[in-house]
Amino acid sequence: MYDLYILCVDRDGVVGRRQRLDDIEAEIQTQFGNNVRFLAENAWEELEARVLAGLDLPGEWRWADVRAEINVKEHYFEPLAALRDLANSQGGGRKALAELASRRIRAIRQKCPEDFDDLAVRLDSAFSGRAIAS
Repeated sequence: MYDLYILCVDRDGVVGRRQRLDDIEAEIQTQFGNNVRFLAENAWEELEARVLAGLDLPGEWRWADVRAEINVKEHYFEPLAALRDLANSQGGGRKALAELASRRIRAIRQKCPEDFDDLAVRLDSAFSGRAIAS
């Protein structure tokens, strides 16, 4: 049985963020050993991009533009939440939109290979055939 901890942070345009997360992972594994599995991942550029990857976006939005934007939340997520009348709902629309996007994990993995899919692959590889404590 293993305990699993996942740390997801925004990249926010910080080029060295991945290396710092690798260092944190190594420190945690050294400190806690094999009974704990700690995975750290940075969202490219913000966590809201992963939600947007699982949604149908307005026709004039190009996914390449969304993915290249450092301030995804402000330039894309918040306007979409407002368009769908969710800006004043729980988490500024995050709860409702994330639940909707979660039905399209395959699309998120395809559109977010550097972060979301990488984390999914790492989870598959780390725990294939092993039970994870809940």
